[in-house]
Amino acid sequence: MSLENLTQNYQEILTNLGENPEREGLKGTPLRAAKAMQFLCRGYDQSLEEIVNGALFDSTNDEMVIVKDIELYSLCEHHLLPFIGKAHVAYIPTGKVIGLSKVARIVDMFARRLQIQENLTRQIADALLSVTNAKGVAVVIEAKHMCMMMRGVEKQNSSMHSSVMLGAFRDSVNTRQEFLQLIARSS
Repeated sequence: MSLENLTQNYQEILTNLGENPEREGLKGTPLRAAKAMQFLCRGYDQSLEEIVNGALFDSTNDEMVIVKDIELYSLCEHHLLPFIGKAHVAYIPTGKVIGLSKVARIVDMFARRLQIQENLTRQIADALLSVTNAKGVAVVIEAKHMCMMMRGVEKQNSSMHSSVMLGAFRDSVNTRQEFLQLIARSS
């Protein structure tokens, strides 16, 4: 992402909206907006290998590991407006566990790309499965979408929930129910 090109693009957007990018309140806004967009989309510059960085550790644990309430911020690829929520991620280890912070970093890496929530949920699950070779992975995301709240139908209290269940979470009703019950408990 070229900062110079993004800055010029924001300059043009302001002009096309009928604004004067040189007026006092907007001076420097194209550059600030370009830097913000680079930050919000920094997931494109990251890789799964880089994020995990070898943080897999031998473990005899074969019980469910859950990381709840991972904050996430993403941009809807349809309107470039934010959606904000939380992810709940679980996996059942098979000899290796992943560093706790790496789960949150995987969520962030995919969330910091232009996205739709359904794909984000799947990308997180697939990535965790590929890295850990777990018996199963489950991801539930609940988020509020500004594209639905600020424009269009303007529904302020709606939220979207998406889930992906892989392996044991898909095959076993009991495993899936245990996960869903554990994430339903208040933090």
